[in-house]
Amino acid sequence: MTEVSSLTGRLLVATPALADPNFDRAVVLLLDHDEEGSLGVVLNRPTPVDVGDILQGWADLAGEPGVVFQGGPVSLDSALGLAVIPGGTAGDRAPLGWRRVHGAIGLVDLEAPPELLASALGSLRIFAGYAGWGPGQLEDELVEGAWYVVESEPGDVSSPAPERLWREVLRRQRGELAMVATYPDDPSLN
Repeated sequence: MTEVSSLTGRLLVATPALADPNFDRAVVLLLDHDEEGSLGVVLNRPTPVDVGDILQGWADLAGEPGVVFQGGPVSLDSALGLAVIPGGTAGDRAPLGWRRVHGAIGLVDLEAPPELLASALGSLRIFAGYAGWGPGQLEDELVEGAWYVVESEPGDVSSPAPERLWREVLRRQRGELAMVATYPDDPSLN
């Protein structure tokens, strides 16, 4: 078996050729990626459900828009909290109830009292469900050209305009990849 180079903390940006409607123009932050598979959350799928409707204690800490995001098609009845700790670098001590994923981005223990993290959080997003891939599945999709792999930025997690995130992430890339941001929503109308 070939060794898997970890993509944890990177973004998967759906290519226009990706046919799965669950991931149409999706931007996925990979939270875990190794030889056993991959797990991530879709950053740009807000739902109409307010965070306070399902996790009252966390509502005041959630960034705008203060809604739950659909993190992916797996386990929609579970919630994940993702937060950015300002100035969170690899050497800093992580606050209780927060586990670093990459740089300043980390997972929040939603069972912990929100007050424990309130002073440390810069932004918080709540996701219902996640995106998951079995061993080798994501690598196969990458070979097929379904995803662009790009670097994440802490602001991606808390974008106040998630509907524009796909284009914004592509636009900041160099070369031809930036041009993909101009690809029409429906090429048949072109």
